[in-house]
Amino acid sequence: MKILFFFITILFASSISFGQIQKDHIMAIMVDGKEFKSQPQQLKVGAYRYITASASKPDQNLRIWIAAWDGGMITESGSYLIVNGDNPDTKQNFKKAQDLGKYKGIAAVKYVLETKSPRMEYHVGYSTNNDEALNVKIEDGYLQFDLNCNLDGTWWKERSS
Repeated sequence: MKILFFFITILFASSISFGQIQKDHIMAIMVDGKEFKSQPQQLKVGAYRYITASASKPDQNLRIWIAAWDGGMITESGSYLIVNGDNPDTKQNFKKAQDLGKYKGIAAVKYVLETKSPRMEYHVGYSTNNDEALNVKIEDGYLQFDLNCNLDGTWWKERSS
């Protein structure tokens, strides 16, 4: 009986591993004239969505944070007000976007680039409240983002011991 249960468990686990969906979507952006290309992931944290992409050699990470008014999935095209990437979900940011009336929510952008490896120095950029917009276009189940924003950057250095 134990052998049969073990065999069925192994068979089930192997069938699941072969049944995974191939992810063929790519995120490509230009940062300071250099192309950053990676496979994005969409994460849901509470009422917010994160579209995040990472690459290595050098380590890079782009995170786009989106919050719609209803807190659900982004199901229709529209514009989102880009706000402070370090502290995006404040009442002032939501109120400003709602008062303008033309936005479906707010968005924030964070970009990290490793400047000295291995993981010793980074350049980190956050979006700011510059009345910039992130435009989302939904076509055939894909999200297309169109944004042009300036990021406030800081340099971060690991202490050596």
